Amino acid sequence: MTTIARIIFQVILAVFPATVALPAIAQGNPIGIVVMHGKGGLPTFGYVANFARTMEERGYLVANLEMPWSRKRNYDVPVERGEQEVETAVAGLRAKGAKKVFIAGHSQGGIFALHMASKSYVDGVIAMAPGGDVANRVFQENLGSSVARAKRLVAAGKGNERAQLEDYEGSKGRYSIDAVPAAYVTWFDTDGAMNMYRAARAASPRVPVLWIVGQNEHPGLRRWNLDMYPRLPDNPLTQLYEPIADHVGTPNASADEIVRWTREVASK
Repeated sequence: MTTIARIIFQVILAVFPATVALPAIAQGNPIGIVVMHGKGGLPTFGYVANFARTMEERGYLVANLEMPWSRKRNYDVPVERGEQEVETAVAGLRAKGAKKVFIAGHSQGGIFALHMASKSYVDGVIAMAPGGDVANRVFQENLGSSVARAKRLVAAGKGNERAQLEDYEGSKGRYSIDAVPAAYVTWFDTDGAMNMYRAARAASPRVPVLWIVGQNEHPGLRRWNLDMYPRLPDNPLTQLYEPIADHVGTPNASADEIVRWTREVASK
């Protein structure tokens, strides 16, 4: 290669590193990633859809799921079924040839991804702007009466009949949803899957975590998540990443770092 050609090639690498870099599949070691949206979201549009598409373009095998907390499902199945849905997606990626598989979730999906670190044999977990900790005092104040009503419906034998219950999100406040009471109570169990502290304590130290907290995240949630990071199980590959992004922009702003981190973990 001539000196001029070498210089031109180096400039291209500097300007377009993600494009020039070999994708995960091209390297002969396919990487799979299960993607989960946030509360009331869907996998088919918006920032999570863009993130999933970006990962596919980088050569990843992607399972972009619609989870039980989507705007269409509204807690239609209990936590255990949600776990099974993720496990099925993980197995599906392995069947397609993925040598390493990661679980990534945004917001509420971020806490559930951490929860799955104690349930699923995966190579790593990615929590993007994790939120929706049901053990949080604000959640309990806003949803305590709705959870109590759901429990009464279950006790009355109406647990599998959809009912008007409530959900809560910091940016939206409290709002009504059409949910299945018996499933709903499992998602809002203060000692259950969506208790962030419990999920951190239960996570396997063998599963590294990429903990992503945007610099422009809601101040309260940012403080909460930065406080949570040191509580994650010790693993030399667990890392904190702070993109310049707000809550909804975190997935797309973190794509390059997620590619770098997953490849690093996969190479170990």
